[in-house]
Formats: sequence, structure tokens, C-alpha cells
Amino acid sequence: MAKDCLFCKIAAGEAPAEVVYQDEWVVAFKDIKPVAPVHIVIIPRKHIPDLTAITAADTELLGRIHLAAVEVARQLGLSERGFRLVNNCKDEGGQVIYHLHFHLIGGRQLRILG
Repeated sequence: MAKDCLFCKIAAGEAPAEVVYQDEWVVAFKDIKPVAPVHIVIIPRKHIPDLTAITAADTELLGRIHLAAVEVARQLGLSERGFRLVNNCKDEGGQVIYHLHFHLIGGRQLRILG
């Protein structure tokens, strides 16, 4: 756990969040500034600053994050309709909190990026 990391505190239950899913690997909670009707943040319990900091040792963890995303999408009725899973990496990628996280976004037609 990184001492001043908000997401580490959420994962440890030391900071408030509206949790929609959790297991021993990940925690998923509602984003406080949603960009769509459904906007969930999925974080690993392990502190990893950003996507470029992953290693081969994190392979199972990354799979667990994706499995959690699919489970949350199913629970929220998005698995048939569709959704987007996004990672913002570093400053130019739009990352604000330096703890690896993914945004599960859906509940409306999303525009094509490009």
C-alpha cells in the first residue's frame, strides 16, 4: 500500500467509496464524476502506479481485473449491450491518480474514438 494513495485507501476500506464488486485481487466502485450512466473504476488491491509499471509477475492480476470487469458488466446489465474498458496512462494519457485503474463505462451509446 502506498501511504498517500487514495485508491490504496479505498482498497483497504480506509476511504469511502460506493463499492459494487470486490474480491481478494480487485475492488470496483462507482466513479464520483461519471461520464456515462454507468461509470465504474476497477483497481487492483496491489499498488501499481500505472500500466507501464506492470511486470510478468502481474499477469494473473491483469486477468483478474478483466474477469472482474466482465462480472461487473454482467451485474449491471451491460454484458449484452456493450461497454468500454479504458486505462489512462500517465499525464498525456489523462491519468489523474497514480494507482493502476480501469474505467468501465456504459449504459448509453458511446461514440467511436478516433
